Amino acid sequence: MKNVLLINAHQLYEGFAEGKLNQTMLDVIKEEMEKEGHEVKQTYIENGYDINEEVEKHLWADIIITQSPVYWFGAPWIYKKYVDEVFTTGLVQQNLVIDDGRTRKDPGRQYGTGGKMQGTKYMLSLTWNAPLKAFGNAEQNLFAGKSVDDIFIGNTSAYKFCGTEILPSFSCYDVMKEPDVEGDIERLKQHLSKVC
Repeated sequence: MKNVLLINAHQLYEGFAEGKLNQTMLDVIKEEMEKEGHEVKQTYIENGYDINEEVEKHLWADIIITQSPVYWFGAPWIYKKYVDEVFTTGLVQQNLVIDDGRTRKDPGRQYGTGGKMQGTKYMLSLTWNAPLKAFGNAEQNLFAGKSVDDIFIGNTSAYKFCGTEILPSFSCYDVMKEPDVEGDIERLKQHLSKVC
């Protein structure tokens, strides 16, 4: 049995982004994790949170999964605020991360090796308006061959900095123009069975 923390990073935009698909995907993740006998805790950022409690949840978790829409090529700003608050508190308390890994006595140590969350895994699950063909194809103008994981390195780096293992992300693509919710649910279940 593992401890799983699910973070809902959705931010409501009335009439445009209601959060139904993100909640559906989060419900699927929760159901699949519980089916495997894992204990699940959840945080819905938009509903508010206690920073110290979130640090404790991160310490408790073996697997952390963030479910997020992609707004302007990143997670909603409330998620960045959440990460800033939780990880800064974890740094001050010296329980998620001690420092950047380097010391004055050993400045040659690699930057980003001061984390204390070894053994924890992190995964992103995203909903995109962008179609699948926009990624990993150098012929595509916007992303120029980059993958989803390349684009979200700013998100995953915060967790890697704290010592977590980064799992391959999952994405629902083209959710505005050509949604395939049933297909996405099946792909998500398969993805979870492989990585978690």
